[in-house]
Amino acid sequence: MVGATLFHRRKHSWPTEEFISRSTLQLLDFDSAAPPPHAWRRRLNCHANILKEFTITFREAIKMVRLGIRLWSYVREEASHGRKAPIDPFTKENCKPSASQGVPLGGMGSGSISRGFRGEFKQWQITPGTCDPSPMMSNQFSIFISRDGGHKKYASVLSPGQHGSLGKSRDKGLSSWGWNLNGQHSTYHALFPRAWTIYDGEPDPELKISCRQISPFIPNNYRDSSLPAAVFVYTLVNTGKERAKVSLLFTWANSMGGTSHMSGGHVNEPFIGEDGVSGVLLHHKTGKGNPPVTFAIAASETQNVNVTVLPCFGLSEDSSFTAKDMWDTMEQDGKFDQENFNSGPSTPSLAGDTICAAVSASAWVEAHGKCTVSFALSWSSPKVKFSKGSTYDRRYTKFYGTSPRAALDLVHDALTNYKRWEEDIEAWQNPILRDERLPEWYKFTLFNELYFLVAGGTVWIDSSSLNANGNSQHQQSGLGNSDGKVGGLDINDQRNDLGNGNSVGVKSNDEVSAIHNRNGLFVDTPHVDDGDDVGRFLYLEGVEYVMWCTYDVHFYASYALLMLFPKIELNIQRDFAKAVLSEDGRKVKFLAEGNVGIRKVRGAVPHDLGMHDPWNEMNAYNIHDTSRWKDLNPKFVLQVYRDFAATGDYQFGIDVWPAVRAAMEYMEQFDRDNDDLIENDGFPDQTYDTWTVHGVSAYCGCLWLAALQAAAAMALQIGDKFFAELCKNKFLNAKAALETKLWNGSYFNYDSGSSSNSKSIQTDQLAGQWYAASSGLPPLFEESKIRSTMQKIFDFNVMKTKGGKMGAVNGMHPDGKVDDTCMQSREIWTGVTYAAAATMILSGMEEQGFTTAEGIFTAGWSEEGFGYWFQTPEGWTMDGHYRSLIYMRPLAIWGMQWALSLPKAILDAPQINMMDRVHLSPRSRRFSNNFKVVKHKAKCFGNSALSCSC
Repeated sequence: MVGATLFHRRKHSWPTEEFISRSTLQLLDFDSAAPPPHAWRRRLNCHANILKEFTITFREAIKMVRLGIRLWSYVREEASHGRKAPIDPFTKENCKPSASQGVPLGGMGSGSISRGFRGEFKQWQITPGTCDPSPMMSNQFSIFISRDGGHKKYASVLSPGQHGSLGKSRDKGLSSWGWNLNGQHSTYHALFPRAWTIYDGEPDPELKISCRQISPFIPNNYRDSSLPAAVFVYTLVNTGKERAKVSLLFTWANSMGGTSHMSGGHVNEPFIGEDGVSGVLLHHKTGKGNPPVTFAIAASETQNVNVTVLPCFGLSEDSSFTAKDMWDTMEQDGKFDQENFNSGPSTPSLAGDTICAAVSASAWVEAHGKCTVSFALSWSSPKVKFSKGSTYDRRYTKFYGTSPRAALDLVHDALTNYKRWEEDIEAWQNPILRDERLPEWYKFTLFNELYFLVAGGTVWIDSSSLNANGNSQHQQSGLGNSDGKVGGLDINDQRNDLGNGNSVGVKSNDEVSAIHNRNGLFVDTPHVDDGDDVGRFLYLEGVEYVMWCTYDVHFYASYALLMLFPKIELNIQRDFAKAVLSEDGRKVKFLAEGNVGIRKVRGAVPHDLGMHDPWNEMNAYNIHDTSRWKDLNPKFVLQVYRDFAATGDYQFGIDVWPAVRAAMEYMEQFDRDNDDLIENDGFPDQTYDTWTVHGVSAYCGCLWLAALQAAAAMALQIGDKFFAELCKNKFLNAKAALETKLWNGSYFNYDSGSSSNSKSIQTDQLAGQWYAASSGLPPLFEESKIRSTMQKIFDFNVMKTKGGKMGAVNGMHPDGKVDDTCMQSREIWTGVTYAAAATMILSGMEEQGFTTAEGIFTAGWSEEGFGYWFQTPEGWTMDGHYRSLIYMRPLAIWGMQWALSLPKAILDAPQINMMDRVHLSPRSRRFSNNFKVVKHKAKCFGNSALSCSC
């Protein structure tokens, strides 16, 4: 737990006054218009440098040449079927990534659109698994100002930058607009899920403008957090002596990014809704058989605000009403014709043409007066279709239906409910923001890293549509046997014994909810669904590694979901538990070795839930045969126990226990010398999938030790006492073997082999201890060994890496040189650095932990860093070149917050004594023999699709 007086530091403290004048802050100090004291900040005129991608060395290229050839062939084969390969390093986007990202829009799981800190809308992810980073320059907010007497007029797009055709004479497209904003006196302030843009006298020196962007990301609110909508609240303060007529303009192209706006068949339609909400629906006809999408842009009409629309204008000079015509109309009149509301749907656009829509909101702002104008954006894409045919209803359709016109209801509800959203967001964030023990950079980075749960590619579906498909293994799970028996144990007979002297009691769900709320981990809101059915959730490993719910990475990221949306986290674990007990006999070629195996082996935890048909065709990853990986099964057991202990959900424990036992039994085949410790197999058989391991490894060995503890603790609570005794006995033997083979007096060697890097210092070597401490389990080793190891990592992997200003390098030789065995050993992984920091905090090394994590902030988020804000990559090299932008693992920063505020359920968890030797016969020391060989095939499957093992 963090000390009371530890972090009174001012490093990376960004006082608001350094970006906005104090007088402007005072003027905006009402209705949440002023930016918060703690936020990530940028001036709008900052240069957005192009990011630099990593390259492999010649030696690495030689090692990977065969893999490269096979991968190239596989990518081409998938493309021939109209599909995208999950990993494709050969296809590059035309739009090079730059340091220009900002807070994304919308809730989780219904597609996302990002918005750069300078105001551009980009990073389109409406269709699952696809991401187009290019900005749509027509999608803008603009302002038109005139004052009494007509001697002062201003007109400008509210985004700095240069459009490609600016300066061309007689242009009737976007370059004809007033791109007049310099951005020198305008600033951006981000605290996900909100952002503030302050125009401090730009473009009108006598007008202060605040634009507040709000999205419905609200912990424990499983309804509103699924909504594809965002609100933009403009606060106008007139400091002049004359009243000003101000017209704000919101323009939007009928597009899903890329060149989709030119495909033809798109229709725009004006509407007048309830409560003064008016705007335009943009019906987008998607290609390639994808479900259609409808966008809505709208504004709220009030007594002082008049809303008008232009349903359709074009970007080419052949358009009947051009972009220049639209701009000229606004400059002259500050509004559009009221009759436009009666125009009805437009004629479908022709191929090659782009149609846009505009909403204007006009108001008079008295001298020294204030005014608020609200806009909203929504998009209705009710169906999510995967490339191999499965189609589901998105989560929000449970409340809004599947009609494309739900966009109208969504935009209306966003404009009428955003104040409640903000109240709930502030109730969640304020306890952390007001904690004076914590450094400022940590507070806002903690929240801003959550951007990934929106912009990282998420799909959230309604459970009823999952069942309606009829092709999911959820219908045949074998989880939670109807006879109530687990491994021959009658669970029903054991339930009444829990809590007595022989078993560990489990708190009721009501008690657990009260505990969580007291610890500030969850928001208690009256808008939470009453039922337990919160749908099914998928999120990508990254926008470049397109695999759903990659489990070895979810191990690091899952703390965010557990703390904020625990029901989603439990459902993901249920999905994997069902998968453990299933097998898919279809053949797959593994690209690293060129060998062939089956897609999913019973007893093995899958690497991911799939790509083209998630839940039904798992393990999209095909570089290695992950049924031989050594970290996935222990990670499953550890996550399940942590979630079980934290939530106290007894039914969850009963449901997943068969899979926990199966996962543990499966691993016994990797104990080759009968010392109860698993061995690695001389290839990269864990999450570091280019970093070879020989014999016993610190990383997988510690995960195994922790999994034995977790399985024993869970077995005791479930009532499977015999299995608990087996795990305890194995733990004692395995711990002794690991220490004998790897402990060198100050840390654990990388592995027990004789390679050049076998004695390397691996940052992630105590990942098992991280989970043990996070779950209330006993330490894996003596505290002196744990602290010695973490201090070694801090002194070498952290502080010898650019003085601690880049995070922790994955591997470091004991002589202080970076381990360059492979690309991953020499990389700094952002999520692993956060995980190491969390482990340090749990080990009583708070100062070292925050210094370690601060390196990620300095290199990735600070102004002097490399520009990775809101696109945190998997990792970077010593020179700052990235690999895999917008990646899942950096959510591990929430593991730090978990360490700082362990829930009472964890702190009060009954302790198990793993050091009591158990007297078992040699024969009974082994688990079941069901999973002796990896190549085992269940006879009843053959080459059939995924189904439950018999």
